[in-house]
Amino acid sequence: QVQLVESGGGLVQAGGSLRLSCAASGRTFSAYAMGWFRQAPGKEREFVGLINGSGGRSLYAESVKGRFTISRDNAKNAMYLQMNSLKPEDTAVYYCVAQGGGSVYDAINYWGWGKGTLVTVSS
Repeated sequence: QVQLVESGGGLVQAGGSLRLSCAASGRTFSAYAMGWFRQAPGKEREFVGLINGSGGRSLYAESVKGRFTISRDNAKNAMYLQMNSLKPEDTAVYYCVAQGGGSVYDAINYWGWGKGTLVTVSS
């Protein structure tokens, strides 16, 4: 299995950018499609995006499409979330997780939930 640790969160002004990283341990990282979810205070976890094992295909939530980009470097066992044109509504704890099958939009189909990294966007 793979263990996942997120980093790179912080405080940024609206319109700014941040790059989140996800470090994975384990030899089979490239075998898994990987996703990003987020959870804002008082809200349910929300699908942000997904990238396939090879990194050649990705899928995004409508709310972040065109602003966020997911990439991965399997040689480094790492995944990234480049977030541009950030909005206050992007404020949340962001999680990187491995997809285990089923609907890609449903958090229950992912595993490897860690502590996440907090992104705060000020207006």
